[in-house]
Amino acid sequence: MTRDELIRTIAERYSTEPEYPWDDENCIFRHRENRKWFAIAMRVSYRRLGIDREGVADVANVKCGPLLMDAYRKQPGMLPGYHMNKDHWITMRLDGTAEDETIRELLEISYDLTNSLRRAKREKPEPAMREHRASGGDLTDETG
Repeated sequence: MTRDELIRTIAERYSTEPEYPWDDENCIFRHRENRKWFAIAMRVSYRRLGIDREGVADVANVKCGPLLMDAYRKQPGMLPGYHMNKDHWITMRLDGTAEDETIRELLEISYDLTNSLRRAKREKPEPAMREHRASGGDLTDETG
């Protein structure tokens, strides 16, 4: 996936246009509701990324939970989050090294992790579970 394809994918899937807060080609993508960033597209020298190569790379940073981070970092085109918290952000190369499907998966994960409205709905217990807890019940199996 290229940088332009990433921008199109985000526009189509999340109805979000890039913002350019630094007066350069680096851009961010954020939620309309809470203004949190879920992706950053940047141009960074290969050397700054720890790659022994001349020139500049198109990359994107996305948020990824620490439990998934190790598995994704082992895939081609994935690096520790450049200029971000490396426990929570991952950098994806946009030069064909990373698989398009992996980029789309990570965009979805990042979008969900940074969308407080979706997280609140997902974390809210089911009504039956709330009633069970309110009645003093626990979560252990009553059969054994």
